[in-house]
Amino acid sequence: MSATTAEGAAAQEAAAAKPLGMRKNGKQWHAPKKAFRPGSGLTSYKQRAQARVAQAATKAKEKEMKEEKEAERQRRIQALKEKRAAKEEKERYERLAAKMHKKRLERLKRKEKRNKLLNS
Repeated sequence: MSATTAEGAAAQEAAAAKPLGMRKNGKQWHAPKKAFRPGSGLTSYKQRAQARVAQAATKAKEKEMKEEKEAERQRRIQALKEKRAAKEEKERYERLAAKMHKKRLERLKRKEKRNKLLNS
């Protein structure tokens, strides 16, 4: 019992040693109140720190997974674009080849007509 009273007396001396000054509202006869923080003592700092570390690790993992997913998506988009470009280039060459053949045929026809006219 004497140990608890000694601790209580030491606490009172510490409180008395620290002057609080005049109250803002002028009601010095009221006991000073502390802020109402209902969740302040429910979890320890160590638990909160561990939870923050775990949450940071989870966020990092999620970010990494999102980046991988986006990279895969971009890779598929790029492959599709390259495939379409190659197809367009192939079609362009086919059109060019067809046009070249058509011009060649027209040349040959004109040449044949000239020969026919000369021979007749």
